[in-house]
Amino acid sequence: MTDASQQQPAAPLTSAEDKQWASFAHFGGVIGILPSLIIYLVFKDRGTLTRQESKEALNWQITFTLGYLVLIMLVFILQLALNGVGVYGVSGLIGFLPFLWWILNAVLSVLGGVKVNGGGTYRYPFALRLVK
Repeated sequence: MTDASQQQPAAPLTSAEDKQWASFAHFGGVIGILPSLIIYLVFKDRGTLTRQESKEALNWQITFTLGYLVLIMLVFILQLALNGVGVYGVSGLIGFLPFLWWILNAVLSVLGGVKVNGGGTYRYPFALRLVK
């Protein structure tokens, strides 16, 4: 039996694998935060591009998730406030905001994945930089 402290570190990613996992970190944003989080945790020490791009994707997904939660709460509060007033057109429009926010997430995630897969890097237009 080998002691866990004696295990060898995982082999570095080849340049093709590095680009592939970096792209997947962005593309995975279409389904949520987990793909970028898992890729960051598993591959960050195995490839420079993967570390950089999965960190960028993870920071965006954190920003997106926080924004989505705020929008859901805002919609809920405004629905309660406007429901008694009879302003259904405005509350219906407000209720559409989380969906639009998700569409923005999907578009930016795909753009990031395409750019990285093409050999570049991608920086989201706005994101909280919580993971350093």
